[in-house]
Amino acid sequence: MQNPTDQSAPVVIVGGGPVGIGLAIDLGLRGIRTTVVERYIDPQPIPKGQNLTQRTMEHFHFWGAEEELRAARTVPREYGIGGMTSYGTLLSGHSYDWLQRELVRPFYFTDNERLPQYATEAVLRRRAAQISTIETLYGWTCETVCQDVDGVSIGIVDRAGNKRTVRAECVVGCDGSRSTVREQAGISQTRSDHDRLMVLLVFRSTGLHQLLERYPGKSFYNVLHPELEGYWKFFGRVDLGSTWFFHAPVPAGTTRHNFDFRNYLLEAAGAEFDVEFQHIGFWDLRFALADTYRAGRIFIAGDAAHSHPPYGGYGVNSGLEDAVNLSWKLAAVLQGWGGEDLLDSYDLERRPVFASTARDFIEKSIFEDRNFLRAHNPLRDRAAFEAAWRERQSGARAEVNAFEPHYEGSPIVWGSHGAESSAIGSHIHAARAGHHLAPQLLTGGKNVFEELGRDFTLINLGASSGGSAFAAAAADLGVPLKVISDFASGGREKYGSRLILVRPDQFVAWAGDEAEPVGILQRSIGQLH
Repeated sequence: MQNPTDQSAPVVIVGGGPVGIGLAIDLGLRGIRTTVVERYIDPQPIPKGQNLTQRTMEHFHFWGAEEELRAARTVPREYGIGGMTSYGTLLSGHSYDWLQRELVRPFYFTDNERLPQYATEAVLRRRAAQISTIETLYGWTCETVCQDVDGVSIGIVDRAGNKRTVRAECVVGCDGSRSTVREQAGISQTRSDHDRLMVLLVFRSTGLHQLLERYPGKSFYNVLHPELEGYWKFFGRVDLGSTWFFHAPVPAGTTRHNFDFRNYLLEAAGAEFDVEFQHIGFWDLRFALADTYRAGRIFIAGDAAHSHPPYGGYGVNSGLEDAVNLSWKLAAVLQGWGGEDLLDSYDLERRPVFASTARDFIEKSIFEDRNFLRAHNPLRDRAAFEAAWRERQSGARAEVNAFEPHYEGSPIVWGSHGAESSAIGSHIHAARAGHHLAPQLLTGGKNVFEELGRDFTLINLGASSGGSAFAAAAADLGVPLKVISDFASGGREKYGSRLILVRPDQFVAWAGDEAEPVGILQRSIGQLH
């Protein structure tokens, strides 16, 4: 069991789930060599992280993996991937559509998607294998992380007990909620424990599929029950017709052997059906947020940086957004054109957004459900219950529209004075600093997202000298910049500005009609002093 030391790559990523492999792909496509250390040789067949938003699918587009990912889905596209919320039991008759992401489809370039995380991981692993700058060490576990003035040493061990130490300029921990990287870096967490034990059941049932044929086009189902105080019983399809997963609270001390899980499922559905269990597991319902996402040369992303219950499909999407936010900044610094403050902006942008996601969407929904269940009961006052139930349906639509993560408070964007970065926003077509760029067709027939550069892009919609001035300033600063020239018509006038500087992660750095390009670019790449 020798312990050799070898220079691995500029970036070592610990954790090869969707966030870690996604980060490696994004860095690899930017020309940055990475090594991924992942303890599992194969993706684990647990159906979590199923909902991929329109924004997340934009990442797969830019990674060249969108088509393969959509082909890997386990529920046929023609069936649909919508959601439904029910009261009391799944089949009670009191229900409404939930998580209607199609409401915000016009503001993103791609459709959303749904498939088990292990299928997503398999697609990402195959894409990573096609990129020569990515080395993957599957079956290796990180034991130690130690940084010094010159870099980071990462001690790893394989399943046979063989040990290695790899060196890197920086390391990113994408190694889950019990992150070794986070703990070794001394990064503390702020936790909010709801003191709830949850069960995850994976089971086969053709009978449940037949029962739910009355609700076509639905792939996940949320049951609100008065006894659960706002916590959910949650059914989800793994495929169409036979395989399901189920999350729900269970009493403290529950084990695989002392609880009637079959009866729990039948009660939640409100009907009898066949059940064949494939997996029974448990997890604790809590929120955790790292107090910083960076400690020197060490960064954390995904569940290593933030964790929460799987309510609303925010988890894997938030983690992948961490990856694309961090990737271009690491690449810019390693390639020499990023400023000294650029890497600090990763924490300053992403951490407030997740804090808002947890507080203003996930935890808020638990409390609102709790208050609703305490105030309304169809057995007590059916008319009042049904009126309040209809109001909840409109509230579900409002939630989808309001979830628009942005970085208005970031020091590297030209946001409104006194603004704060948050997950609460609004979906509009106007180009706003710190916000995701909405798609629009160009005169030539392509969407602007098909023309965006991998680095910075300036969209010039008729400003007389803006394009050339920005190009000259970018060349002087060494900033890679692509210029797209068109006219403020054909829908592009909705951007509200003639000059729009778009970051490598498709967020707007600055928008206006007249510019001082040097200062704008310096701020956008973290040259703040």
